[in-house]
Amino acid sequence: MSAAHGAAIGLTAAVSVGLALFVRARPSDGPVIRVGLAAFLLAGAIGYVLAEWYLGILSAWDFLPLHLCDFAIFVAAFALVSRRPAVVELLWFWALTGTLLALLTPAVSGSYPEWRWLLYFAMHGGVIAAAAVLVVGCGIRPRPGAAWRAFGWTVLYAGVVAVVDIVTGANFLWLRAKPVQPTLLDWLGPWPVYLVAAGAIGLAGFHLLALPFRAGRWIDRR
Repeated sequence: MSAAHGAAIGLTAAVSVGLALFVRARPSDGPVIRVGLAAFLLAGAIGYVLAEWYLGILSAWDFLPLHLCDFAIFVAAFALVSRRPAVVELLWFWALTGTLLALLTPAVSGSYPEWRWLLYFAMHGGVIAAAAVLVVGCGIRPRPGAAWRAFGWTVLYAGVVAVVDIVTGANFLWLRAKPVQPTLLDWLGPWPVYLVAAGAIGLAGFHLLALPFRAGRWIDRR
């Protein structure tokens, strides 16, 4: 972990906590924060595609946002605008498992201060901040059974992406092979063992993230 990497993680934590507490203290300013954050995420995603298109990078398939963290950007933007509980729940679990892991163990070309590096951390940090704003700031907390529902949607999403991978020969969600860069998947065995292991770890992570809200509901009943 470089100094820039550590600073990016620290800044993500500070912005996420700061925005969540601000929205919690001043609910009337919540819509401005939510719409502004959604616009930031969408502008970053569109800006990346335009920049890569201008540079003449590869094919249209490379721009499909089918990796979990890429698709989570659009889930976060939709959740910020709509505040639908089901979408917020999915964002909460995805942001604090897959997106957070990608922030801690980045698979990004280049290094600070190159634009791809900056955009990578800005987008991943923005997704985490969106989850914090909606759940902590706006109080849209995961409901009973949210972990299982989110896991079901994740498996369904992976199934759709698997079809795309088979048809196009792509490797979205790392379903056909592990990333070239070192990641935690290297510790989970060969294909397809690492897919099953990653799914089990993800499900356990979802339940851990739901535990505080389950405990809160129990306390409320008491």
